[in-house]
Amino acid sequence: MATTFFRRLAKATPIAFNEAFRGQPKSDFNKFRFPFGAIAAVAGGVSYYCYFSSPNLVHLDQINEETDPKIALNPDKWIEFKLQDTARVSHNSHLFRFSFDPSAKLGLDVASCILTRAPLGQDAEGNTKYVVRPYTPISDTEAKGHFDLLIKVYPEGKMSQHFGSLKPGDVVEVKGPIEKLRYSPNMKKHIGMIAGGTGITPMLQVIEAILKNPDDNTQVSLLYGNISPDDILLKQKLDILAASHPNLKVFYTVDNPTKNWKGGVGYISKDTALKGLPSPSDDALILVCGPPGMMKHVSGEKAKDYSQGELSGILKDLGYTEQMVYKF
Repeated sequence: MATTFFRRLAKATPIAFNEAFRGQPKSDFNKFRFPFGAIAAVAGGVSYYCYFSSPNLVHLDQINEETDPKIALNPDKWIEFKLQDTARVSHNSHLFRFSFDPSAKLGLDVASCILTRAPLGQDAEGNTKYVVRPYTPISDTEAKGHFDLLIKVYPEGKMSQHFGSLKPGDVVEVKGPIEKLRYSPNMKKHIGMIAGGTGITPMLQVIEAILKNPDDNTQVSLLYGNISPDDILLKQKLDILAASHPNLKVFYTVDNPTKNWKGGVGYISKDTALKGLPSPSDDALILVCGPPGMMKHVSGEKAKDYSQGELSGILKDLGYTEQMVYKF
């Protein structure tokens, strides 16, 4: 059943995740091993940053369930979505597909994310406590009847552990969408992206919006950092997109390369950014999303009020201004 489902999934998505799904067993979240203790510190970091950079929920026209059944999300109400199936993508990452009315769209704009919540015991007064985390769906924003989440399951991640415990037929409560950067075709001539780990998810949302639009001539350059080659999420998908679209360039770098690794090694440096990103100009925009350590190194962290904050790091050193950089 699962094999058939993911073959259909591969056909339904713009570029198949064939290697991620072919021959993969059902997830066993209790057997994950994490090569670095620092991974736990990243838990929730990417989603935390991606959520709090924009606290206001997006209010879509006629989002009301009673008046517009074609939109599944509601920015003012938690809606239950049923888990259809899962697939292992890497040693600690899984794809989760949730289903809803097959005639409806989820209701996402590019770029936006959703909120998820799960019960986490009770408070002193007996009221249910919840853990809430944002995630960026990686499925086509125009897809009907389903959405896909790519999630790393961390040993101490409250929400990711909850996802890891889910079985097909279980439900997750979702609210949204939350608008991030409102993308419009050809808004910039060249968009550079720096992503780390699951910070690839909002980048992929923007990339696919650009590449599927024949009238969008935006050039895209992606610098994608990970701990090891095995940690690179959606590499096959990104490679196929880059090979079939001359306006997309992708460069990978890892902290711990294998013997046959042919990409970059170590943190994204000034030299790497200088060679791989568009030069500072009004026609360029740099998008950044990743764990806190990467954000601090590349662009500076967000402000305490979750606004964009002051630009620092290697991007400031290279001459970019705050108007040229967006931190997810």
